[in-house]
Amino acid sequence: MSLDPSTFGTIVSSRFITFTFPNPTLPNPHLHNALLRIAVHDSPTTSNPSQIAAMLVPPHRESDWTFSTQPGHLQLLLSSSTQLSRLILIGNLPNSPHPTIYNPDPPILIDPVSRAKLEENLTPLVFAVLPKSAFPEKGLPEVPFLIYEDDVIRSVVVERCCGPCVGELLVEDVELESNGTGESKCSREFRRRLRFKRTPNLIQTQVRIYPYSIENGNVGFGFVDLVGAGFMIDKGILVHPYFIPMVAGLSVISSYIDEKIRYRIKPKALCLGVGGGALPSFLNSQLGFEVLAVEADDVVLRLARQYFGLQDGECLSVCVGDAIELIEKLACQVKNQNADAFSTCKVENVGCLDTVDVFDAKFDVIMVDLDSCDATMGISAPPLEFVRKSTLMEARLVLHELGILVVNVIPPSKSFHETLIHEFQEVFHELYEIDVGNGENIVLIAAASPIASESSVCETSFFAKLKLVISGAYVDSIRKI
Repeated sequence: MSLDPSTFGTIVSSRFITFTFPNPTLPNPHLHNALLRIAVHDSPTTSNPSQIAAMLVPPHRESDWTFSTQPGHLQLLLSSSTQLSRLILIGNLPNSPHPTIYNPDPPILIDPVSRAKLEENLTPLVFAVLPKSAFPEKGLPEVPFLIYEDDVIRSVVVERCCGPCVGELLVEDVELESNGTGESKCSREFRRRLRFKRTPNLIQTQVRIYPYSIENGNVGFGFVDLVGAGFMIDKGILVHPYFIPMVAGLSVISSYIDEKIRYRIKPKALCLGVGGGALPSFLNSQLGFEVLAVEADDVVLRLARQYFGLQDGECLSVCVGDAIELIEKLACQVKNQNADAFSTCKVENVGCLDTVDVFDAKFDVIMVDLDSCDATMGISAPPLEFVRKSTLMEARLVLHELGILVVNVIPPSKSFHETLIHEFQEVFHELYEIDVGNGENIVLIAAASPIASESSVCETSFFAKLKLVISGAYVDSIRKI
């Protein structure tokens, strides 16, 4: 079935079209297949005048969800520094819809002269899918070619499966570029990652892993291929960009936590969203918290236990359930003060409630790492359901008097961020913010009660321990709103 060129004459909100086209650049090491895959994605928001850009898909990564799915294309469009009306992706037609290995050896590099020639050869194809509004009255439009860059050198899919709540997902081991040089062990860095197809550009969880020799059990860095290598998980460090700032938020109530520990009372944390389990595991093993964590998808929990080192124990309980329903149930429990009053609660059958002490449903900190299930407008966190005033009031009720709510925020727009701040200020006494510094995430810290400014905070044992296990830079960058 032929494609009518006039189809591309206008911008249609959120329209996504893919087609194949004979490769006009052969022979070329970058675009080496006889057929190219062209994807045209229009923005869900209008932009006037039209801003159009093209992007070359990195070789051998054509089947990666980032470049082969509509959510992946959308996020590439929305993450551009320019407010694009249309993004045109051009890449080799994938050889396999489900590749397991990305291992360019040697890596394909393209020099500036060759790249300019490649873009020149592709320009007529790009012009053919431009909207009429992109053409000036005189001359031809200038369409920039964007460059996709990340730090992934090679990767291998460990498992691909489907969860009842999150849909298709995968676990992958990746090797990243590092600042190390020579024979330094830091010259190669390996991580295990969890990704969802519905938001392929968002890494749900990642942990640092170390390759080891199966023969003698020693750590070794001499191998090249990720396939078949054995790995150990480093549980003592957080590498996910916003996890360290979330933990740094505990410094706001470090005196309160320190006092609990001195009285031999374990501080309690509720983690909404588990992913690979790196955050609840760190709170438990490195900072001595009693942790209850809830995850909506049992397949995600299975992967966390199998591949990311998540271990349930006496002080770390992990369960399947809806995070917002759990907050509602716990708030109801607090209001009624006894187990017999559960019958008056509106929320039914929250399966993980049996892991909570019925006489103490309150927590010192609630860590929220939930993203929106709806990727039609790009990645955002937390979901709108969590930002409802009723939910925030219930979350505050579940906190101890001096407790805090720590939330990973990915604002899709300035208005979303402003609305979020307003809703939190309506419910909580004080708000603090940490800019993660990656251009995407912000950590919001909401205090249930006013926090006294104490000059002795740096003298507490807990604060000193906190600075040992995380970067002190994030502690110092906390800003009161």
